Amino acid sequence: MFSGCSVSSLAAKFTFFPPDPPTYSVKKDDSGRLVASGVPRDHSMDVLLLDTKHGTKLVAFYLKNPCARLTVLYSHGNAADLGQLYDLFVQLKVNLRVNLMGYDYSGYGASTGKPSEYNTYADIEAVYQCLQTEYGVGQEDLILYGQSVGSGPTLHLAAHLPRLRGVVLHSAILSGLRVVCHVKFSFCFDIYKNIDKIKKVKCPVFVIHGTEDDVVNWLHGHGLWKLAKEPYDPLWIKGGGHCNLELYPDYIRHLCKFIRKWRTSRLQPGSRRSGKPSNSLPPAPPPSRPTVAAKLDAGNPSAGAAHGEDV
Repeated sequence: MFSGCSVSSLAAKFTFFPPDPPTYSVKKDDSGRLVASGVPRDHSMDVLLLDTKHGTKLVAFYLKNPCARLTVLYSHGNAADLGQLYDLFVQLKVNLRVNLMGYDYSGYGASTGKPSEYNTYADIEAVYQCLQTEYGVGQEDLILYGQSVGSGPTLHLAAHLPRLRGVVLHSAILSGLRVVCHVKFSFCFDIYKNIDKIKKVKCPVFVIHGTEDDVVNWLHGHGLWKLAKEPYDPLWIKGGGHCNLELYPDYIRHLCKFIRKWRTSRLQPGSRRSGKPSNSLPPAPPPSRPTVAAKLDAGNPSAGAAHGEDV
């Protein structure tokens, strides 16, 4: 019989797939400034090395937009690193007119340590602290963005920041265990129990999910939207999978609309949006029960048009 701790450790092994070798490295240039090799030299980007409370050193990219009033803190999926995400970050910075902070989890890219659920929580806390102290970003001017497994650290932090401007959940999970099997209750050994944390988030939550996602079923996104206290109109991308939503025009169009709305205003507490999604959906199929490896193994983000099939 497995103990809860051993099952949790086993789940973690099937959850994290850092690119090996990493797609970039960091070093100091002749002026002593930290730079990243493997990505274009960008004078509007700061390359940072941050300490976490667990003793690891994280690499983060901070992309500055002089027109920005808001900052997006982006938590990526489980099979990518910052080198693969740089082009996407630039596109989001320009199209959304935001500053953007992306970071690699412990054990990803040039960050030290090993990936785990609780390390990712310490990771995002260190990045948020940096945004506060180094860039003067308050939670009122911050939008948290979590893609797939990145929804875990995103909701962890969001649950502790009552004045956040907003949260974006992209192909997000209800919990790690629920990705691979249909369960009605939360177990102590489950990881990333977003199904519980979403109820503590007090800001508007924008959910994006593909209706044909065969890695994280659409029901995960729909469940999180239904549980959110302040749900924004969701985007269900008809025919969208797990790793290609950025290719659909509706993705950036609706994301821009969400960001633009919260530049100057914010949803008042208690004004829960109700009703059905604005775009039609096919009948939701019951969650499938594939093998753990089939569900959690993620493709190389550089292999496809988008940035990777991750959980």
